[in-house]
Parts: sequence; C-alpha cells; structure tokens
Amino acid sequence: MTGRDAEGQPREHHDEHQPEPTRPLASYPAPGADASPRHDTAPRDDDTQDFPTLGRDPSGGPKHAADTGSGLLPAAPAGTSRARRTGVPGWLVPTVVLLALVVGAGGGALGGMAYQASREDDAGSGGGSQVSGAEGLDVETAPPLDEDNTSVAAVASQLLPSTLQVFALSEGGDDATGSGFVFDGEGHIITNNHVIEGAVDGGTVEVQATDGRKFEVEVVGRSPVYDIAVLRADEAREMAPVSFGSADDLVVGEGVVAIGSPLGLAATVTAGIVSAKNRPVTTGNADDGASYINAVQTDAAINPGNSGGPLVDLAGQVVGVNSAIATTGGISGSGGSIGVGFAIPSEQVLRTAGQIIADGEATYPVIGAQVQVGGEGAGEGALVDEVNEGSPAEDAGLVEGDLVTAVNGQVVTGGAELIVALRSYAPGDEVELTVLRDGDERTVAIVLGEQTG
Repeated sequence: MTGRDAEGQPREHHDEHQPEPTRPLASYPAPGADASPRHDTAPRDDDTQDFPTLGRDPSGGPKHAADTGSGLLPAAPAGTSRARRTGVPGWLVPTVVLLALVVGAGGGALGGMAYQASREDDAGSGGGSQVSGAEGLDVETAPPLDEDNTSVAAVASQLLPSTLQVFALSEGGDDATGSGFVFDGEGHIITNNHVIEGAVDGGTVEVQATDGRKFEVEVVGRSPVYDIAVLRADEAREMAPVSFGSADDLVVGEGVVAIGSPLGLAATVTAGIVSAKNRPVTTGNADDGASYINAVQTDAAINPGNSGGPLVDLAGQVVGVNSAIATTGGISGSGGSIGVGFAIPSEQVLRTAGQIIADGEATYPVIGAQVQVGGEGAGEGALVDEVNEGSPAEDAGLVEGDLVTAVNGQVVTGGAELIVALRSYAPGDEVELTVLRDGDERTVAIVLGEQTG
C-alpha cells in the first residue's frame, strides 16, 4: 500500500500526507559552505508519479532522483510518456529535465535579462479589488503602479525595499539561504517553509534588507503542506509591506517580475511572462514534508536562492511566491534556470499566512480516501483504494474502485494530481468529483474535511 494516503495523498508509514522520498543527487550549500556538489545516482523504487515532482534537500538545496525506467526522472517535471488530457505541453516529456528547489546559494555568476511585456487593458491582477484570501487581513491590495505600466524598472523600484534575503542557520551547520518579503505593517515576513525548516529546531533565522541591515527573526509558524512560513521582526515594521494581486486573474502571456537572492546575490530582479496557470506540482519527500502547489508557471529566470521571494505583476502586486524550478544538466549539479519556474499563487499564500498569523498553524482540506499514486488508473484518473469510515468521502458515497477523473470540472489524471486540485480549495468547501464507477460516469458532491499541516 506504499504510495497511497488516507486523504487522497501519497502515504509514508503513519503519515497520511507525504509522498515517497526522492534521493539526493546534488545540493547547493549556503554562502560560506562547501560548494562542491554531492552525488547519489541510486534509483528510486517507489511508484512513479504522473506529474511534476520537485525534490528537496534539507539543506535547502535542489534534490534529484535517477530514472526509474519509466522514461522519466521522478525529480523532473515529467509526466506520463504521453500528453496529458489537460493539454500539458511537451516540456513534461524529455528525460533530460530535472527539477530542483529554488533554495540554497553557493555563489557563481548570474546573468540577468530584462523583458517588458505590455498588459491587456482588462488583464489586471487585482486592480484594487478584494483579493480572495485577503479578507480580514491587514494587507495592501491596491496596485501601487499604473495598471498599464510596462516598466520593469518601476516594479523593481517599488518592490526591492520590501524584499529580504533569508538565512537559515542550523545547529548542525547545514545552512541554507533564500528570499522573503514584508507581508504587513506588523512586521510579518513571508518565505518558503523549505528555506527555514532546517533551522527550526535549535537554529536561528536571520534576514537582511536591501539597505544592508541584518536582524534575527522569530518563526511565527509554517505549513509544510503549502510550503509557506511566516517570520516576524520588529525591524520589519519599519519597512513597506507589499501589495497583493490575484493570481486567479493573471493572463497567460502577461509580464511578471521575480525578485530575490539567486545564488546568494541579494536584490536580484529578473523578468518574463506567465507561462501557464494551475500547473500541478509537488515538492519534498516523506522525511522532510511534502508540499502540493497548484502553481503559476513563469519563464522569469529563477535560480537556487530565489525561494520565498515574490513573483510580481507589472502593476507592482505580488501574485505568487517563487518556490521551485526545472533545470537541465541537473545530474552534474550545475544546472540553472531554463525558464520553467513555479510560484505558489497569491490566494493560497494569503489564506495560509492568515491562518498561521491567527493560530500559529494552517489547515488543509482532505476527503478521507486512499488513492493510488501511479499504478492502475494512472493517466486516466485517481483510483480509490479505500474510503475511511466516517470520512467526507464515505458521507458523499465514494466507494473503493471509483476512478476520480475531475474536480469541479478540472481534469485530473492521477492520485497526486487529485491532491493538488483539492488543496487549491479550503476546508468546508463543497466540490464535485466526476467519478467513473463500473464504466458509468457520475458526479459526487463532497464537503472537504480539515487537517493541520
């Protein structure tokens, strides 16, 4: 039963929301650490997932796995060997593509590019309207720049003072570095959980502003499930918070800007476009937590160290948190950006950060059913292995052997993809699952349950 989970998530031991572990191939240390890549080419023996899997190294470096014989690299943005029914393009197929988490900087040269793309008149990412997830939060949602702005320089000028470099200093010396930004006027700072998780027990977390000030921060709380962490420092109350826009309102092809500290190079700005929306991506393993992202894909250059930094539209609003990249040449540990990066949508960031600030922890939705990750049904839907007694799935009439093919009309082709789709909703939401049972298609309405993580 390895590779299944009672909440529709990959299972490892008694943890019902972790995927099978990937094996490290190369890791990037924090500045000052040994920058020599470490290698491990032993193959995985777990079920191959049929959508992107991003490896993670506890040091904050990228993590890769060797080919399992499926024609894919499990740590690569590789799906099945055929095009998915959701219209996923051919970038999922090549076996040379590896995925790496965007954290840990060892040094090296960085080439920057400037790309300016004009927005459509009606393609704003919030436009000052209420952004989903911002309700009840003291955050900015009005665009600081004109909605017809095309200047990357104007975006950089607006956002750089609110952006920070994050240093996670662990007790064992396995340090990492990433990026973050000021969330609100109370001194809260957003970054990725995988940036700081190594320093949570016995370590320290520090941030450095673009003006050179460096100060220690407290970890308010974190969500491994959504790869979001909230930090806080009194010094950050003196800094301008960002404004949030809507990732839901993004238009494929519109301009975006990524800001952070790739390869330890603080206050770096790169630009590109929105390449795709609602891209199902998972990161991590059973040892250090798993994250599921219904991601915004961008071709803005993102590299190790950008993790936790903002992805910003041309109106100067944060529409995502940069979390992962795809690389080529990753086997040698020398891979960098190839223009395939992924960001956590702003709506999810707001919802999760708001819960952490209010309660110190975040929740995520569950259905209470074990589904296969790989194996039978892969490529066609999520095959239900077992339904938990008293679960939302049982209440809704889901049964063993059902094949879930869509969530609210969004096609899913495997168990892990089902998890990503469900986690874009909130506990208590009602969703409709399209189910094949004995060859007949039916619709099952489920009110999502709740777990903490």
